[in-house]
Amino acid sequence: MSELLIDNISMRFDLPGGGHVQALKDVNLKLKTGELMSVLGPSGCGKTTLLNIVAGFLAPSEGDIVLNGHKVEGPDAERGMVFQQGALFEWMSVRDNVSFGPRMTGKSRADYTPTVDHLLEVVGLQDFKEKAVYELSGGMQQRVALARCLANDPDVILMDEPLGALDALTREKMQSLVLDLWKDTGKTIILITHSVEEALLLGERLLVMAPRPGRVHKEYNLPFADLGVGNDLREVKKHEDYSTTREEILEMIWNMEEEIMGRAEESA
Repeated sequence: MSELLIDNISMRFDLPGGGHVQALKDVNLKLKTGELMSVLGPSGCGKTTLLNIVAGFLAPSEGDIVLNGHKVEGPDAERGMVFQQGALFEWMSVRDNVSFGPRMTGKSRADYTPTVDHLLEVVGLQDFKEKAVYELSGGMQQRVALARCLANDPDVILMDEPLGALDALTREKMQSLVLDLWKDTGKTIILITHSVEEALLLGERLLVMAPRPGRVHKEYNLPFADLGVGNDLREVKKHEDYSTTREEILEMIWNMEEEIMGRAEESA
């Protein structure tokens, strides 16, 4: 079975005027194929930095990312990214956006069209495939971004606050879609979020990170993602352990934020 290994990752950014920022320190994780992990923590804990290192956008100061037995040394189609803003080609049609990856790898239209049409049907955009992206709502654009990512058939899907800019109702619908895609595709998914509720709903593993330096503070193994597949997420939130876990994590992050503010006041 293939796996993603985050092996003793540290990241240090040197500042132009001297000094440095230790964004991450000694992060160690192992994800098996098909696991869904949400990552949560206060601002400055290195969540996005870690995701960018896994994506290959940043080289760590120390440690290695190993996927399917080989070291990650840069971006690759085996790791797909979904950003907070879709990073789509707005002048292109929905279909052309989704087929962009396969076209860039030299696949023929006959090869990629069935996959693209299937993905557009899965994300509910079959009737919008000839529309330009700029004509779509924010939620529909994120559906395009998900389909475009899946069209490259990555082993790992990385999501950086992909639903953060959406209204509450659209966000809930997209959360359900993410869970359905996770179960249907068997992909390994790492999702960064600032929402405790979203982290609980979309993480069978939930990682809470602490800042300065960014590090793993606590990990949870949760039932809510499995319970949410094909079901009303509002019903899942009524689970007896949901509120208890939410309050525990909220207090944990609140205490971290208080500590950060205290340090800032001491140094002022």
